[in-house]
Amino acid sequence: MVRRLVAGLAAIVLVAEAAVLVLVHIVLGRTTANQSMSIAGSDPDVMSKATYAMGAGMGAFLLLCAALAVLAALRDRSPGRFGRIVLIGAAVTHAVLGMLAVGLVGWGAFAALMLILCLLVLILTLYPAAARQGDGGGPVEDAPPPPPFGELKPTSP
Repeated sequence: MVRRLVAGLAAIVLVAEAAVLVLVHIVLGRTTANQSMSIAGSDPDVMSKATYAMGAGMGAFLLLCAALAVLAALRDRSPGRFGRIVLIGAAVTHAVLGMLAVGLVGWGAFAALMLILCLLVLILTLYPAAARQGDGGGPVEDAPPPPPFGELKPTSP
């Protein structure tokens, strides 16, 4: 029950974050175009279009993450390999942006990014990992445990 709630809440928060980021990039793109802003002689039209494209790309990525969270909630199952990779990428991105947000924006932005990071990590950890399959189709055998600390092992056969 908690897993589905967390995944659903994460999906809602990710959709809201995508909408906010797309809106911010639209405002930034229009401001760049209207003010004819240029950095080191860059073309303002290219800068505004790049801002729109970045906003669309970030929004699409966050919507993909939200869709993966919805699928996890509906199926009550861990996301597949691709889904886990995408969600891990989103979690790492939120962690890095959270660190930058403290100095640049403030603690409120940091708290919001850390909340989203926690939801993503909970999606990844609350669901048990899918069974790994080896070459023969059966489960992969676990490696033997490492020797206890301080025990000597031979270095040559």
